[in-house]
Amino acid sequence: MPYSHRLAQIADLPAIVAIYNSTVAGRMVTADTEPVSVASRQGWFDEHVPQRRPLWVVEEGGRIIGWLSYSNFYGRPAYAGTAELSIYLHESARGKGLGSYLLTEAITFAPELGVHTLLGFIFGHNTPSLKLFAHFGFAEWANMPRVATLDEIERDLLILGKRIS
Repeated sequence: MPYSHRLAQIADLPAIVAIYNSTVAGRMVTADTEPVSVASRQGWFDEHVPQRRPLWVVEEGGRIIGWLSYSNFYGRPAYAGTAELSIYLHESARGKGLGSYLLTEAITFAPELGVHTLLGFIFGHNTPSLKLFAHFGFAEWANMPRVATLDEIERDLLILGKRIS
C-alpha cells in the first residue's frame, strides 16, 4: 500500500499521543511507564519546527496511523546537523511497511533540514525496530547496558546511527 505523509497540526496531537500511549504497556518502545497527557506533550509538539525538526503524520481513511519526528540531539549548536528519529505506529499499521516508508522519507529529506547524521535510540529488546533501522544501514554506535528499568527488569539502550552526507 502506498503511503503519504504531511506535517502534523496541533489538532493531530491527541491522535499522536494516543499512538504513543498505546506503546507504554508493551515496555518495548518508550521509557515512559505511564501514559502521558496531551497537555504534557504541547511543549514537545511546539519544538517540532517544520524547517528544522518536522513532525509528520500518516493518515489512512481519515485517521492518523503513524508518525515520525526529528528531534534535536543534545540541544547544543554544534550538534545541529544531527537529529534523533522517532517512529510510532498504530497497532493496526504495524508490519505493513509503514515504518519502512517513514524511514525512507526521513533519510531522503534530512539533507533539506541540514541534517547529516541520523540517530535512533532503541531498547536492546526491541527487535522489530532494530531490524528496521539495520535494514536501512544504521549501525550500532553505542550500547548503554541496563540503563532503563521497566517493571524491575533492567534494559539496554542502543544508539543506532547513520551518516547520510
